[in-house]
Amino acid sequence: MRSRYRTTMTGSLLTACFSAVVILSHTAVADDQGPASGRGGKAMDKAPAGVRVTTLLPSKISVDNSTRKTALTATVKNEGTKESGDIRLLVVGFDGLTVKSVKGCTKMGEKDLPKGSNSGFVCSVGNLTAGGSKSYAVDATFDLGKEGKICLPVQTGDGRTTYWQQGPVPFGTTNPSPNAPATPLLLGTDNKPVAPGGDALPKTGPSGSVLPFGAAGAALVSAGAAGLWWVRRRPRAQA
Repeated sequence: MRSRYRTTMTGSLLTACFSAVVILSHTAVADDQGPASGRGGKAMDKAPAGVRVTTLLPSKISVDNSTRKTALTATVKNEGTKESGDIRLLVVGFDGLTVKSVKGCTKMGEKDLPKGSNSGFVCSVGNLTAGGSKSYAVDATFDLGKEGKICLPVQTGDGRTTYWQQGPVPFGTTNPSPNAPATPLLLGTDNKPVAPGGDALPKTGPSGSVLPFGAAGAALVSAGAAGLWWVRRRPRAQA
């Protein structure tokens, strides 16, 4: 059985997310991310009247081919007409993407990570005014030999309700450039890694698949949001 804390941490997490975000130490790449996008996002549990929280990811990032580092900005917004109340943002990495740090946020314990993920952080956003937003600097590493994914759920401060989730949404490239200094990755693009031989470009991992969240298990249907999942404090059941 999980502790109540762990249930709050992972029990409210939704499904796996896709994205290839990576840590980039103070380079221009972090500043050249193109317009922010809510692609792959969907409203989940019903929010209070007048509250509409969303998230944004950069439309493109760049991975340093020698260090595997990159950076991105994750933004949470309240596009409603009333204050959001106490909320938090989760930043979770999968497969080739490993989130190394999120400025101002707390690292999730290994036992609290969603199933299939390799890293995660919890950001206490607090109360967002109507029209307000808050951005977080995300550092990560990206293994270009794999697909990479990221997920951004927005929950109530206690983690019991998820208002919004961006993901699963991939970052990737269909034209790997292993000999270049950096490889640009686009939001919403499945990564096609270069094979060991250098010629074939096989996919590593199931295309368009959704990985389950939560060590306790997950159900593929969240109330009011078919196709996305929600982890409860009970045995896993997949729809």
